[in-house]
Amino acid sequence: MQNFGFSMLWYWIAYMIVTLIGILHTIFNICVLHMKSMKESPGMGEGYEKTKPWHPLYNMIVFPIFAYLYLSGLENITLQDAMMTSLIWGTITVIFDWFGWVVIKHPWSLTAKEFYIDYQPWISLIYVTIYASPFIAYGVMKLV
Repeated sequence: MQNFGFSMLWYWIAYMIVTLIGILHTIFNICVLHMKSMKESPGMGEGYEKTKPWHPLYNMIVFPIFAYLYLSGLENITLQDAMMTSLIWGTITVIFDWFGWVVIKHPWSLTAKEFYIDYQPWISLIYVTIYASPFIAYGVMKLV
């Protein structure tokens, strides 16, 4: 049976971790590898652009771990639990990303075109990964 509070706890921890990793990766590229920042090059800058292919990987590692932590805390884990978690986590991500990266303006915000067209295939792979993570965790739990 779902526990929405714990589901959200594990989800938001995972979301914040992948976001922080992405930011730190960008800072590393600029400060250590001396790539151009958004002030020195077009768009979000070379330092950020070079991190894009890594974004799905961060999610592939982090989200299944947190889905596993969430599902393992349930008394009786069912495929329905994995499906509901997938639906909730994936949909919240899509909605939150729209507001957090497109609607609310900040130094790293993007236009809808930049986020949904120019950020392909990475954003689609990220969303597929987040939707798939509870199923991956469920599969691992059934195998172990």
